[in-house]
Amino acid sequence: MASPKPTIVIVSGGWHVPDSYSKLTNALNSAGYEVFVPQLPSMNGARPPNANLETDTDAIRSFVENLVNKGHNVAALMHSYGGQVGTNALYGLGKGGSAGAGGVSQLIYMTAFAQAEGWSMIDKVEEFGQGNLIPLAFDFADDKTVVSRDPKTLLVGNTTLPDAEVDAYVNNLVRWNGQSMYDRIRKTAWREIPVSYIYTTQDMTVPFDYQRSMVEVMRKAGQKVRTFEVETGHCPNFSATSDVVNAVKEILS
Repeated sequence: MASPKPTIVIVSGGWHVPDSYSKLTNALNSAGYEVFVPQLPSMNGARPPNANLETDTDAIRSFVENLVNKGHNVAALMHSYGGQVGTNALYGLGKGGSAGAGGVSQLIYMTAFAQAEGWSMIDKVEEFGQGNLIPLAFDFADDKTVVSRDPKTLLVGNTTLPDAEVDAYVNNLVRWNGQSMYDRIRKTAWREIPVSYIYTTQDMTVPFDYQRSMVEVMRKAGQKVRTFEVETGHCPNFSATSDVVNAVKEILS
């Protein structure tokens, strides 16, 4: 029987694996939520890559459909690239009005890409005229797998966490299929499912201006968006866990 609280599915950001969210998962478990973090195929270590945005989309849709079919009320907590995946994957899975019926009741974008049909992640970078920064931030190999050139600075950012903890987090990141940054979404779940957005104001990978522009796109399309601000870098799941949990609890209360 599904929990009375929504079941949370975390949709990973680039380079992240399920264990990357263990700190957040444990905190959400302690707050009474059942949490799942499916592995995205584009982070499967294959070289050359054998999975992309479409593969990730199919994987997340299948995973969430299975929960929905069992009657779960699902909240999708999407991080970074996970916003592209969730936006594309969860279209048509919104929660219906029937008592006990399963469905996705909330999309929570955590410094995540919330874009319209036909947009890639890199399109947002180009919109801000910062395409020249891509090779400075990301190290692409010949097989198109990619890593962050400086994950401590660009992903974690300023933090008072112990160096050993930061090192462990960064060392857990994996290579990712960089082509996924250029893949365009086809569907937009945020047009039909309630939306909240967790801003990270010190983000150096998905800058605050990018985040706000995506919220404005949704609002101009007629979607109401609740927003929360966390003064941290691109990985609030790690660097500002309690703030994320507090936002999630307020959103889902």
